[in-house]
Amino acid sequence: MAIIDSDQHLYESRTLWLEHIDPAMRDEALRIEDDATGTPRLRWRNQQIGIAEVQVPGQSAEVGERHRRARAGLPPPEPYDERLPRDYWEPRARLAKLNELGVDEGVLFPNYGLLWERTLHRALPALLANMAAWNRWCVTVAQEGGGRLHPVAHLSLRDPAWLEGQLRDLSRAGVRLAMIAPALVDGRPMSHRDHDRMWAAFCDSGISPVFHVAEQPRPFADAWYTDDHDAFVSVVETVFLYVPAALACTDLILNGTLERFPDLRIGIVELSAIWVPLYLMMLDGATAFTRQINGGSPLPTLPLQPSDYFRRQVRVSSFAYEAPANIMQQLGGTDLLMCCSDYPHSEGTTTPIIDYAAGGLDAHAGNAPGLFNDNIAFLLRKQ
Repeated sequence: MAIIDSDQHLYESRTLWLEHIDPAMRDEALRIEDDATGTPRLRWRNQQIGIAEVQVPGQSAEVGERHRRARAGLPPPEPYDERLPRDYWEPRARLAKLNELGVDEGVLFPNYGLLWERTLHRALPALLANMAAWNRWCVTVAQEGGGRLHPVAHLSLRDPAWLEGQLRDLSRAGVRLAMIAPALVDGRPMSHRDHDRMWAAFCDSGISPVFHVAEQPRPFADAWYTDDHDAFVSVVETVFLYVPAALACTDLILNGTLERFPDLRIGIVELSAIWVPLYLMMLDGATAFTRQINGGSPLPTLPLQPSDYFRRQVRVSSFAYEAPANIMQQLGGTDLLMCCSDYPHSEGTTTPIIDYAAGGLDAHAGNAPGLFNDNIAFLLRKQ
């Protein structure tokens, strides 16, 4: 059984967007440039989006210190480019790193791609052009990965024709996953019937949409987010990490999208998994209660229980520290969890298989095939 890590990250180079963007959109390309203190920053147009930094698993406090220095106008303690390991950005080097991590294959989300979608939301052409630039790089990663590296494309539902073209090209190149925002699409729910053509395109292309931590349109009013404007991570977003994905799944289930598209497969990654048992109980219970107390429901009548659609079509990454064995037990033995390392982020780990084994799930003993292979293989269309 191949062990597949459902959550790793591949750093973008300083010029990745410029090199891969449509030439007509070069002025809109994201870029990484040093400021006057030597601190590398992700920029778009004349706007600063975030700090470019080399994270190391287990070193979140060090990340905070670098951000403190940047706010104080101090130079970084080490040059960014000298500190950046090859396996952080180079596909073939990541292949070699998989062996050290104890896994056979890795799913690769963007790194800086998690920081800019909400900023570029107001400029749709620029948003799509920079997404397409990353997606062209994904094709190269898939080719160099030889079936062991699974890059995750970056897509938007705001332009159906563009999305269909991207899915067609990505599918031909063997890319099987794409990150999308679990959010309203220009004011409409994801389940809106006008979006059915896009869900059909996901199914036809064999590409699974995935929800992941990212700076995307938020589920709550902006006034709730009281962090300083330059805060790297929002407290409220972190507390309610899972809410956008839970809200999106609720919409897609209760309004019949998953019933209409039984071959649509959805991943939820780095948004925790401990909420899933309670969520499924509330999903069924609230649906039954409101239908009863309202004397019916304007929502479509579904042939299955709402939670059955989630179990059938959704898979969720679970960190080792969440005790996934306990979550599986709470789910009544339902096997829909996936292993993940979040390498090389500071909240991640370099010993994922050892970490899971400490909690009673030993990949080499074969006692959790869904966690270590089958569920991410389901999203990758390997089965």
